[in-house]
Amino acid sequence: MMSYILRRIAYAFPILVGVNIITFVLFFVVNTPDDMARMQLGMKRVSEAAITKWKAERGYDKQILWNTDAESFEKLTDTLFFQNSVKLFLFDFGRSDSGRDIGYDISQRMWPSLAIAFPSLIIGLLTCITCGLILAFFRGSYVDFSGVIICVVMMSISGLFYIIGGQYLIGKLLHLVPISGYDTGLNAIKFTILPVLVGLIGGIGASTRWYRTIFLEEMGKDYVRTAKAKGLSESRVLYRHVLTNGLIPILTGVVVILPSLFMGSLIVESFFAVPGLGSYTIDAINAQDFAIVRSMVFLGSVLYIVGLILTDISYTLVDPRVRLN
Repeated sequence: MMSYILRRIAYAFPILVGVNIITFVLFFVVNTPDDMARMQLGMKRVSEAAITKWKAERGYDKQILWNTDAESFEKLTDTLFFQNSVKLFLFDFGRSDSGRDIGYDISQRMWPSLAIAFPSLIIGLLTCITCGLILAFFRGSYVDFSGVIICVVMMSISGLFYIIGGQYLIGKLLHLVPISGYDTGLNAIKFTILPVLVGLIGGIGASTRWYRTIFLEEMGKDYVRTAKAKGLSESRVLYRHVLTNGLIPILTGVVVILPSLFMGSLIVESFFAVPGLGSYTIDAINAQDFAIVRSMVFLGSVLYIVGLILTDISYTLVDPRVRLN
């Protein structure tokens, strides 16, 4: 099992390096520092002196890969690639184009994102898996038929409808929770209830329908018929055998959600004015702060790869065949 995990980690590192190189090329070769300066200064006619000053203030006036004017190791380290790409592997995000410490901002903004994303993930998984099992258990009945119709209707509605509708109904009409904003400590709970509820309702339709399909596929396999032939009850077969084997594709789907635990939801955090990493990224894009955008792309890549590794590890817990490889 340990060799299996080490192989997965070894496979992940070249992927991260490749993503980092592609990101660097997009931001410093395709979109040059001169282009960044012109977009940031927001002028139709920008003088060369203004562009040179803007690049010098942010360290974008260095050579790309090899600094011929420097000495010794600084020929390699005093370059755009080392300062803005290699340092990311040490989680040294540097400063934004506006002068703020990006690492400090991330450490502060990750907690509001976690406060919303973590409950949404756990409650959403438990709710959708339970609903999927119920529909699979009552397959072919009116319960199953009605449930599928409701799921299709819910997944056909835009997520913005749930956000705006939740704010209007729960926040404005019923005054149960604040419409938007955030606070620290225990006071943050009342601000996270509505985003978590909206996220749960918005995703329950698609997830439940998908889990139902997974469980129905497992219920048609030979091992289920064998278990029933041995006299096991329908509920025991469903929860002990079908659920265990159905977790394998479910865990794969969770990988997509894991980065959002830290990165946050761009739309939800923007609409509910939550100072998380999602709104941090949106604000950086609107302000054309390329340093923040690069850092968030790298952080998202790291979290996604970590999610892949954790998923591979979880496979060893639910699938004995993986432990033998």
